[in-house]
Parts: sequence; C-alpha cells; structure tokens
Amino acid sequence: MGMDTNRLLLELEQTIRTLNREIINPEIPSLTLDGLCPVMCMVATTRAAYLNELFHTATEVGRNMPSTEQVTKLRALRETYEEMVSGAQALETAIQRGYLDVSEGRKKQAS
Repeated sequence: MGMDTNRLLLELEQTIRTLNREIINPEIPSLTLDGLCPVMCMVATTRAAYLNELFHTATEVGRNMPSTEQVTKLRALRETYEEMVSGAQALETAIQRGYLDVSEGRKKQAS
C-alpha cells in the first residue's frame, strides 16, 4: 500500500470513530458498572433459559430424537440468547472504541 492509501485509511478510521461517537454517545447515558448490570443479567438469563431447556429436553427424550416442537422451542431460545450476546458484544466494542462515555462509580453497598 502506498502512503496515500495508508493516509486515507487512517483518516477513514478516525472519521468512523468520530461519527460513531457523535451518533451513539448521545443515545446512551454515561455507563457505570451498576448501569451495565441489567444488560449482563439479561444475557445471563437468556443463557440460563436456553441451557435449562436443553437439559429439560434431553431428560425428557432420553436416547430418542427430540420432537419438532422441542427443537423449535430450543432454536428460539438459542436465537434469543445469541442476539443478547451479540448486543452485549456490540456494547463492549463501543466502550473499547470510545464511542460511549464511561463513568467511575458503583452504588455504595449497605453495610
């Protein structure tokens, strides 16, 4: 790659970073660990539901094949879980790239 190409790519990266911050940051309040907990809880809840259904189905069918209905239910739970993971990863990427403001702070725990 020539110098002109490298310079263009660097400027493009900076423009993308600036645009993402200008567009995303106003939409989401400054993040704290406490503020992120509901998102992480939602991901964990969907993971638990998916895994619970997997074990429930396995127990129910034993060595037999699961029914179409069981597979459909498991697929829906997996898709929900994967969508939540994808969203959490997008949030993590936005934090890493500086698109969102991050505040220090946790709520003080009662003694």
